[in-house]
Amino acid sequence: MTGRRTPRGARFAGAAEAVGEERAQPRAVDVGVAERRDVVQAVEALARLRKEGRSGEAHALLVEAASWAPARFPLLAHELERAGLAADWQTLLWEAGSLPAGRLVAAADALGAAGRAGDGQQILRQGAGRPPGEIGEAVLGLVAEGRHREVRVLLDAYVGARTPEEVARSAEPGPQTLVPLLLEAARGVSDERRRDLVHALRVAGFPA
Repeated sequence: MTGRRTPRGARFAGAAEAVGEERAQPRAVDVGVAERRDVVQAVEALARLRKEGRSGEAHALLVEAASWAPARFPLLAHELERAGLAADWQTLLWEAGSLPAGRLVAAADALGAAGRAGDGQQILRQGAGRPPGEIGEAVLGLVAEGRHREVRVLLDAYVGARTPEEVARSAEPGPQTLVPLLLEAARGVSDERRRDLVHALRVAGFPA
């Protein structure tokens, strides 16, 4: 799904109206005029839906926005909070936790660059909550694409948030590749976490 999709459908109820004067923007937002207009229009539509009590349509809009280009996330945060919709920003962050691993890291990066490192870490923690096998598959996909920095960011969040037993289970899709990466991430947390993971890997049948 591209980052340039224009809001459409009943849930945007009149969102194609002119935006008016340009608003102050958060720093480090790399979006164009069209993208900025889409974000502002979507937030205005969301505010109308909330005012009208149309919560189902509002949630559908947030789910769609969570799939937009990661560069839009800081602007979405800015506009939602500006409109008094901070709770909806939290909902959008929750929905973003299910993004594919590469896009999840990109969204966290964009938020961090815009001075919202806490939001970026929240997305990563939520992304780390997916099943261990899914995490392992996601990491293998990133490795195959040569995206080693994204691998480190994702595993740092994952190993820090899950139990050693859960982390060990994530090695199952490809132990030869995943075990060394998991141990490296665990070492970055603490020596104790690495020792616990070594034990959990051995119990799970993966030499470490």
